[in-house]
Amino acid sequence: MEACPENAIAEHTNFNRNIVLQPVKVHTEAVCNITLTLISPAMPQDFSHQNLRGRSFKGQDLAGANFSGADIRSTDFTGANLIGANFSHAKAGLEKRWGIYLPIALFLFVGLLGVFSYITNYLGLLIVKTPLLESQIIACTTFILLTTFFISTISQGLETGLKVFTFIGGITIVFSAGIKLVPAFTGAATGVLVVALAILGSVAIAVSIAASSKILVLVASIIVILAVLASVITSSLQFISNAIGAILITVGLVIALSVALFSIYFGYQAIEGNKKYFWIRTIAITWAATGGTSFRETDLTNANFTKAVLRNADFRKANLMHTNFYQVKMLDCAELDKTYLQNSQVRNLLITGQGQKQIFDRQNLRGVNLKGANLANASFIGTDLSEANLQDADLTRAKLVQTQLDGTDFTGTTLTGAYIEDWNITTDTKFDGVCCEYVYMRLPTIDNPDPHRKPDNRQEVFADGEFGDFIKPIFDTLDLYHNQGVDPRAIAIAFKELAENNPNAELEIVAIERRGEDKILLRAKTKVTADKSELSKEYFINYNQLKALAEKDFKALIAEK
Repeated sequence: MEACPENAIAEHTNFNRNIVLQPVKVHTEAVCNITLTLISPAMPQDFSHQNLRGRSFKGQDLAGANFSGADIRSTDFTGANLIGANFSHAKAGLEKRWGIYLPIALFLFVGLLGVFSYITNYLGLLIVKTPLLESQIIACTTFILLTTFFISTISQGLETGLKVFTFIGGITIVFSAGIKLVPAFTGAATGVLVVALAILGSVAIAVSIAASSKILVLVASIIVILAVLASVITSSLQFISNAIGAILITVGLVIALSVALFSIYFGYQAIEGNKKYFWIRTIAITWAATGGTSFRETDLTNANFTKAVLRNADFRKANLMHTNFYQVKMLDCAELDKTYLQNSQVRNLLITGQGQKQIFDRQNLRGVNLKGANLANASFIGTDLSEANLQDADLTRAKLVQTQLDGTDFTGTTLTGAYIEDWNITTDTKFDGVCCEYVYMRLPTIDNPDPHRKPDNRQEVFADGEFGDFIKPIFDTLDLYHNQGVDPRAIAIAFKELAENNPNAELEIVAIERRGEDKILLRAKTKVTADKSELSKEYFINYNQLKALAEKDFKALIAEK
């Protein structure tokens, strides 16, 4: 506990000399906190390098607070206001990790030993005491089910593996039951039990990795495998004198080793983010994050986690607008459900700042912090980058085709050679200090690798700050797109009438573009406050009415206009 300055209360009770201090026994830390609140309620709180393990800040206003280098394992920030908070070099996770997971690991360890010993002993007795045909049915049914499950799971994923296992298992049971009913179901039950153990083992491995180190889990896994093999051998010694004893021990060892190895493989792949084992990862991360640092439903706008350790942290439903995750550690072992951090590629981009030549097409990256990131030649086709922080980022030759960029900050960004076909910028998109020599208005093709370059003269480039001026007029235009039976006469009259009926909109044609065989885009500059939706509606009502006029009436109208 930090000592409260002796004169802290005395100095700061002068704000009201009518207050009389009475000798009251009170908790020193509580008095200190109250006094500090009276001193400077607006000042950000400083918790840097403090031990805050297990503390609760639930629902508190901690905007701008400094937690740099603090130990925040098992700290509860649920629902807190952490706008602009500094968590750089902080350490999140579980306060008493082994107190929670060691009993679970021991339970699973003993359970696996017991189950494998039972299976081996039971099958040994069954096979030794039953006729050869029934023994063969049990062995074949079990082998087919296990082989089907493991092969399909590795190639297609756990969900597909279970479906194939169920389908092939049903066929195998029906076929085997036609020969001998009891052995068929015995083999099937054995297969189901072994598969269940493999899945349970993979979850246990994934949870262990999420809660501790991979090396430690690998060592523990090897010890478990050796113990299980020893248990199987011990359980099978009673059959060693039998003619099929050696075969029985071999089969038991193969099954035990297969389950152990596949469990380890599935668990590791799940934690590494392999989508084939997504729900194993989901269970493991949720389980491991229980009791860890909670940022659930917090507002982490502009918060800084640079080089923080975020193992077992819970970010579910948190506001991660412009949150800085540069060089954080163990983020893949945090609970990230329903955030943009779920995507391993996005996590890696935010952690390293290196996304050159990568494809992020059609992803939701709204509000991400990519300040200073290397995104040269990256593809963001159809991606939502609205409100993202792209300050000082390198987007040289990046594909920003149909990219949502409402409120995106391009301050100081390099956009030279970017492809900006149909990108969706708004008046809130910031282009201050953009470095851009030229852009392309279309995607490249084999025949035309540099399509619709701007400036048009390939010997010219935009001067400093000129690109912002070039792109800005597009913000305030009314785009009137005609795609069926274009009549230039009707366009001219309809626009003239629109301008006459709406003088406050300050309509002025700035471009007429031909698109395709029979398509025209008319762009008109408008006042910023003009309602473009209503103007467009009024224009096309008039335009369609004009097109419907008979030729004789139309000529009379032209003469009048």
